[in-house]
Amino acid sequence: MTEIPTLTTDRLILRGPQPEDFPAYAAFRMSARAKGVGGPYTREEAAEHFATLGAQWERLGYGRWMVTDRTSGDPLGVVGILHPENWPEPELAWSLFETAEGRGIAFEAATASRAHAYGALGMTTLISLVDPANTRSVALAERLGARPEGTFDIPNHGETPVWRHPGPEDLR
Repeated sequence: MTEIPTLTTDRLILRGPQPEDFPAYAAFRMSARAKGVGGPYTREEAAEHFATLGAQWERLGYGRWMVTDRTSGDPLGVVGILHPENWPEPELAWSLFETAEGRGIAFEAATASRAHAYGALGMTTLISLVDPANTRSVALAERLGARPEGTFDIPNHGETPVWRHPGPEDLR
């Protein structure tokens, strides 16, 4: 079993998914908010997707964390490195639950995730695949210093802009 590392920021704990996170995760995946990630989905599909959170850690040694409030422990979203088999390269991905939006949570979690990828994992490049209709995600990609670089045809989702993040040498 791969142990999922825990990351801590000023306001957040990024940790492996736990069974008690599923209701909040399912509510997000079943809502209109999941449109940018191919949803909304059924509860059964959400359960399958939830299971993949831990499975990618096992397969690749990295993945996405459940983002939780450091004080309350409430789940706020899922952020980390997504890399399905058919993806062009690892993606810094974020999905926030409604209660977390507009508070800088995604930026804080994505910054910690990227630092882990470039530090502990030794990655030298990351992309984000951002639906242009999701203006908040576009703004976050820009705030993280990512720049548009072509498109990728996401299976069952369509052509999506690729945003290239600055490499570790550019963040020093």
